[in-house]
Amino acid sequence: MVRDGGLSVPNGELHVVDDVCSAFADLVVSQVASGLARAPAQPFSLVLSGGSTARSCYELLASRHALDWGRIECLVGDERCVPPDDPDANQKMIRDALVDRVEPRPRLIPMDCGAEDAYEKVIAARAHLDLVHLGLGPDGHTASLFPGSGALLGPPDRLVVRNVDPSGRNCHPRLTLTLAGIGRARLVVFTVAGEDKHEAMSRVLGHEDLPATRVHADRVVWLCDREAIGPQSLAVG
Repeated sequence: MVRDGGLSVPNGELHVVDDVCSAFADLVVSQVASGLARAPAQPFSLVLSGGSTARSCYELLASRHALDWGRIECLVGDERCVPPDDPDANQKMIRDALVDRVEPRPRLIPMDCGAEDAYEKVIAARAHLDLVHLGLGPDGHTASLFPGSGALLGPPDRLVVRNVDPSGRNCHPRLTLTLAGIGRARLVVFTVAGEDKHEAMSRVLGHEDLPATRVHADRVVWLCDREAIGPQSLAVG
């Protein structure tokens, strides 16, 4: 556990930053460089998320010219069970915000809710996932791991499962990496930005038992701005 100004997050490092998306892009660039140097014959596996903060992060990342996109493969951490070109599809956002904006285009391996076992094999075939990007929902969910949902209960060896939000707030069925699937990551990066995330982030800082606080990996980094942290951030240097 790493503390930032007396604040801490379970199982990870808290970094309070002025610009979450810029910090995310810088971290991805550095991790890709070190990952490709470590295993030059292997593509760098970048697992992407959904949501408005993720979109902003990917649009900025697309402008970073230091990345060799031809050696990066983009996977999807969770997906709504909608057609690929549906406005609610994470894969559509990922294509629009990132994949279709860079050259050469990285390989995108989208999730298909009708092919759960196929994506299980995709994840299982990789000894590690180099970087998994996650967000934080207002109820403490991350990926499509909702509080009280079946995906949190097992089976413990599954890496990808179908899931629904038992509260009904998120209407689409989902396909998602499990905690075990996320746990294959060398690095997990949460990005949490904006005052509307303050309540959820306060629960994380309070070490409540939430899907997001159950995430484990080789390294877990939370990139948060002061608006998400709230008044407590005034104590952070």
